Amino acid sequence: MHWIEQALDFRSFIGELRRRKDLIDVSTEVSADLELAAVTRRVYEERLPAPLFHRIAGSMPGARVLGAPAGMCSEKGQEYARLALHLGLPPDSRPKAIVAAIRAAMKAEAIAPLRQATGPVKENIWRGEEVDLTRFPVPLLHAQDGGRYFGTYGFHVVQSPDKTWDSWGIGRLMLLDRNRLTGPAIPTQHIGMIREMWSREGKATPWAMALGAPPAAVAVAGMPLPTGVSEPGYVGALLGQGVPLVQTETNGLWVPANAEIVLEGEISLEETAMEGPMGEYHGYQHHQGGMQPVFHVEAITFRDDPILPICVAGTPPEENHTIWGTMVSAQLLDVVQAAGLPVDMVWCSYEAATCWAVVSVDVQGLAALGTNAAEFAHRVAKVVFSSHPGYLIPKLILVGNDIDIADINQVVWALATRSHPAHDHFSFPTVREFPMVPYLNDEDKAAGAGGKAVINCLYPEQFRGESRAGIASFEHSYPEAVKRKVLARWCEYGFDAC
Repeated sequence: MHWIEQALDFRSFIGELRRRKDLIDVSTEVSADLELAAVTRRVYEERLPAPLFHRIAGSMPGARVLGAPAGMCSEKGQEYARLALHLGLPPDSRPKAIVAAIRAAMKAEAIAPLRQATGPVKENIWRGEEVDLTRFPVPLLHAQDGGRYFGTYGFHVVQSPDKTWDSWGIGRLMLLDRNRLTGPAIPTQHIGMIREMWSREGKATPWAMALGAPPAAVAVAGMPLPTGVSEPGYVGALLGQGVPLVQTETNGLWVPANAEIVLEGEISLEETAMEGPMGEYHGYQHHQGGMQPVFHVEAITFRDDPILPICVAGTPPEENHTIWGTMVSAQLLDVVQAAGLPVDMVWCSYEAATCWAVVSVDVQGLAALGTNAAEFAHRVAKVVFSSHPGYLIPKLILVGNDIDIADINQVVWALATRSHPAHDHFSFPTVREFPMVPYLNDEDKAAGAGGKAVINCLYPEQFRGESRAGIASFEHSYPEAVKRKVLARWCEYGFDAC
């Protein structure tokens, strides 16, 4: 597939977006102080082409910013085109095909990265006193944010002390000064686990961050792979060829050779700083920040005229939903099918800000289990919530596979009409919960639990393989011959969409 090149190289990715007219080259000078972020937020909300800002006031000449790299598209049939391009897939790919490609890579043999002596990211090298993060166009994303965020669409690169585990993971970093950043290193996430390994040795964690990396690498870095699994080999499995890597200047880590910008240094053993508040991916602007580890930058390598990609977190859909939510969907489907559950699709609805996953249940397979709503909900909960991807998703919605779970309108309809308030809502107050879920209260956070739920939208008859009623719609209410005739004559009727 010719899209593999774009998935492996950020500049080729941008060139393809431009060719598709899914990118706007913004030549007007803009401010990094809210203006370019406001443009990007409107792009998400109107599903417009991605903006590439060429002139940012006060930043070093040539530096650019790309907004909405994985935003949704408005063109019918190509809504997921930008996401699909991250994975080397055609622009008309739909959720089932996207999830299938991710799952196929999960089962494929890892393909080792291509380690090379140098690459485009080494075109410019700053070390020591040369390092000055403030020369880059670091944006203020929301008026109430506690600072400017350098890292919103890049990934951390860390390695276990025994060198057996190379972890790439999405994370945010707020600018402190010319050579320091701060951001979360949550203990239950892989960066936190590896940091704890180094801490036990009394050492700071060698660290790098890649920005403007291969789009497929960003997607995989947003996927909660099992502990100990190295992302570089998975990127190779996804695309069928190894991703080119070069070694950092100061700490021996391997990073994408054609990344736009690589920051490198260490995560402090003990030093912390106030990070945030920040407008979050759940769609809320928090009012208080928190103390987080300090990341010391000892060198920066970058391409000529570097491009900093950004995600302006907020109401869906943006990259936290399109990238992270999609990768989680694929893993959850693998988890439930491996457990023998009769499930044919799982989808984290973008509109739900990664706060629920909808589970499409094969009704005939369900009938073979001889179960009921309560038993089945508890069985699904035990399987999903004990998994790493399930830890990240607080709510599950169970529906029959007569519902297209990638269509939010159908999901809302099922939720409203099929879930009984007294019999179909199941709470799991003692199950471990991801601390960033916005509705958790102080008691929940202290306990590390309290927010998990399963909502059953399967009618009692469906547990016997039967249907309570058919669906009254264009798809279900007319013979195939009538539907074909209507579609063929659509323009003749006078409608615009031909």
